Amino acid sequence: MPTQGESGQERREYLRLDTVFPVQFRLESHDGKTFFTNWLQGFTCDIGRGGICLSVNNFSPEQAGLLKGEKARIALEIEMPFAKRPVRARGAVAWVREVTGEPNKYRIGLKYEQIDIEQNRQIMRYAWTKKLFIPVALGAIILLGISLALGLYFNMKLEEGNRALVENLVRVSRDAGIARERLSQISVEREGLSLKIKTLAERIRMTQEEKSALSEKERLEGRETEKLRKSKETKKIAELDTLVTRLNNEKTELLGKLESLKSREKTISEEAIALTKEKTTLEKVNFQKLYDWLKVHQNPRTGLVMSFEGDGDVSGWAFTYDQSLVAQAFTYFGDLDRAKKILDYYADHATRQRGLFLNAYYVTDGTSAEYTAHIGPNIWLGIALMQYMNKARTNEYLGLAEDLAQNIIALQDKDGGLRGGYDVEWYSTEHNLDAYAYFNMLYQVTRKEAYARARDRILDWLKQHTYDKTGLPVKRGKGDSTIATDTYAWSIAALGAAKLKEIGMDPDNIIEFAEQNCAVSVVYDRPGMGPVRIKGFDFAAQRNLARGGVVSSEWTAQMVMSFKLMSDYHAARGEKEKSLLYSRKADEYLSGLEHMIISSPSPSGQGGNCLPYATEEYIDTGHGWMTPKGKSTGSLAGTTYTIFAFFGYNPLELKD
Repeated sequence: MPTQGESGQERREYLRLDTVFPVQFRLESHDGKTFFTNWLQGFTCDIGRGGICLSVNNFSPEQAGLLKGEKARIALEIEMPFAKRPVRARGAVAWVREVTGEPNKYRIGLKYEQIDIEQNRQIMRYAWTKKLFIPVALGAIILLGISLALGLYFNMKLEEGNRALVENLVRVSRDAGIARERLSQISVEREGLSLKIKTLAERIRMTQEEKSALSEKERLEGRETEKLRKSKETKKIAELDTLVTRLNNEKTELLGKLESLKSREKTISEEAIALTKEKTTLEKVNFQKLYDWLKVHQNPRTGLVMSFEGDGDVSGWAFTYDQSLVAQAFTYFGDLDRAKKILDYYADHATRQRGLFLNAYYVTDGTSAEYTAHIGPNIWLGIALMQYMNKARTNEYLGLAEDLAQNIIALQDKDGGLRGGYDVEWYSTEHNLDAYAYFNMLYQVTRKEAYARARDRILDWLKQHTYDKTGLPVKRGKGDSTIATDTYAWSIAALGAAKLKEIGMDPDNIIEFAEQNCAVSVVYDRPGMGPVRIKGFDFAAQRNLARGGVVSSEWTAQMVMSFKLMSDYHAARGEKEKSLLYSRKADEYLSGLEHMIISSPSPSGQGGNCLPYATEEYIDTGHGWMTPKGKSTGSLAGTTYTIFAFFGYNPLELKD
């Protein structure tokens, strides 16, 4: 039989498969009444919509002859993968070919005479699926690989871009600082020159007055004799003339220097203004990226945000204090839905211990990560509730806020102080300052005397146990004279300069003491960006710690906030010089924080900006805990408080 059908148009209608279907077939007469064979076994090798190609082993020449002589047709039962029953069909023989070198092995081309239309479609769907699977799968793998490569490339570019933004901010901030320093030096030099010129002018005036007096005396005495012309007064007048000339020359020289200095001052001032404008632009971009870093780390299920990105020991932990801070950040920027997700978790799902929330939970499922409940984190959570309700104009969480307050008041002793928790005996100045602010907020909202009373009792305790006008300005706690930087910052933020004055404390002295004892200058080796010198605040008095100085991003930001508050306080009192001094200090230390900005260490951070907890990893803070591990560990508290410092947000004050 000719093989044209196999090689022509009909052959091209078949699909060649990489797998086969088992087929049961038999030869029968064209009317289907006579069977020439029993059921035989074969396999499909090609499939088309109008027929199939069979591969048959152990097929005798006599049987092949029946087909070649067109004396028989074939009845089929095709076993389809995943089909409940075989596909039944009948086909007329289009061609028969014996496979060369393999006796009794034949290929038979069939055209369907009878087949169920839907079953035929099913065969073709499977055939096309099999045919396209490998190229589609390979294509998908290639596309996935390309997508991953592009993702890595764009993430790398994004990280490079973010690092460039940080580097530009650091550079501009440094140059602006140098320009300000040069302007300050020029200002001092200019004032010195002005004073010298003023002094010279006064000497010239006095010399001229002396000369005039001598001239008048000489005139009155007359000029009758040569002796008189050579008198002592005449010589003195000549000396005074010489002196006036010399002083005038010196004054002219100084005036020239002053003009040159003013010209330099103008040039540097213009440079400083341009740098300040550029810095302002870069700050906005960088601080927006800091805020974006907070958002991308919020878990969509629990609403919680991971506290540390990069330290495996606390991976996936969400500390309650940190959640308060980030909830307030979301509130401040008007992302109320994000803030609400955090607060709803605590209101509806978080485990409590004797009425208090635990210090830490797991971000992914909200289960307990730490089975300790201190009042500090609970006070801060209450503060977040109050700030949210104030911004959102709602009382939704007031019941929870008051419930927390009652559990906290239960820990107040006879002197009005708050212990750290139910199972501890120590007292923290920080906790009591926080509670003062919290109870003051509750009183502002509810006007309930219980909160005013609790607030005022805490103030009495602070006066009795924390503030010492003759020695250490602020103690860390009851009977604890350890210096803790945050107690100085929060004294200003929680009580305010006016209240401190009212109780006999000097807020300027508190700030000055903190700066003298806790401010440090260190070299921070930023991961992937190189070393930079940073001026900021340590956790404690550096002179008492053998480890050397370390800058805390969070506590430095708290001090920046206090400098800004002190600037506002003195501005309101009309004390412009003091106000400007504090404003400059705030800018100086904020620049140090900007130099601490690093790129996010994890893929989820998308190379965004954040701040580490401190300039050194795993180092003693001096207060009973270590800084996190990892040189590029992003800190939720450090990042959030730096945002607060930049925008001038005081979390311990309830404002419209």
